[in-house]
Amino acid sequence: MEAVALVILLVVVVGALIVLTSSIRVVQQFEHGIVFRFGQVQRGGELRRGAVRMPGITAIVPIVERMQKVSRQTVTMGVPAQDGITQDNVSVRVDAVVYFRVIDPVKAIVNVQNYGYAVSQVAQTSLRSVIGQADMQELLGEREKINARLRTIIDEITEGPWGILIERVEIKDVSLPEGMKRSMARQAEAERERRARIITADGEFQASKRLAAAAEIMSQDPAALQLRLLQTVVEVSAEKNSTLVMPLPVEILRFFDKVAGGSPASGSGGGKGTPDLGERLAKAEQELARAAETPSTLESAEDVPPVIGLDEPKPHRDSGEPRGITGGGESEQPPQS
Repeated sequence: MEAVALVILLVVVVGALIVLTSSIRVVQQFEHGIVFRFGQVQRGGELRRGAVRMPGITAIVPIVERMQKVSRQTVTMGVPAQDGITQDNVSVRVDAVVYFRVIDPVKAIVNVQNYGYAVSQVAQTSLRSVIGQADMQELLGEREKINARLRTIIDEITEGPWGILIERVEIKDVSLPEGMKRSMARQAEAERERRARIITADGEFQASKRLAAAAEIMSQDPAALQLRLLQTVVEVSAEKNSTLVMPLPVEILRFFDKVAGGSPASGSGGGKGTPDLGERLAKAEQELARAAETPSTLESAEDVPPVIGLDEPKPHRDSGEPRGITGGGESEQPPQS
């Protein structure tokens, strides 16, 4: 009898240990436990007491209760690339990434089956919808607006019924067709070439005015032209050329000009109504100082004049200032008497 009693006691102890082991559960810090009692988590339309277990050690009644754990960590889910046509009829391929987490474990378990897969499908369909409502410029340059619109659409579907909060949606990449990429590259290259030619033309125009002013000043004194000629000869000789061709002296040209009946060199400054050399030098210095203080006429793309036949005419500024090439910022004013 004692042996039978010992066996029964041993069986009872083992059974108690098995029941105790099966009833103890450990909930991690990043999890919540949902306890179903006879398959129910709610009673009378309200959440049953003890249905949601906090992190730590907890116990359930074997056979009667069953616990399912739900992670509350932020989940990073990649959205597969979606092909779509933008509002301006451009074929694009866009992929994104969604960050979400569970804020109501009961809804995430009871109201939707495999909430991760459900969020993925909602994100894909929403991404296709947003692609069709936006144009290519918005997809490339205004991604913050597209991300906010995607987050609003997905969160409206998932937060209330499923208890899932969409924290952030980011567009990873926008792939354009190769033909569109080449067209955009040609457009950018043409625009840069256009601006370069206009800036070069503006520089040539300003340089021509400076050369005209310099020629006018040098024409007042024959020695200045001769010194300039000698300086040019020095610069050419610095190249270590074996042959140096000297041009005809300027005095001989002036002699032939006088013999032919041309006007004599205006160096005396006694011509009536003609400003002397000092006045011309003062005027040239004033023009150079005014040009140095005037900013560049091509500060931005808006200052580039439109090309006839390609660009639409743009309205002038309110201040009435001229746009485009304005002659290097110099205004033609009559000399002060």
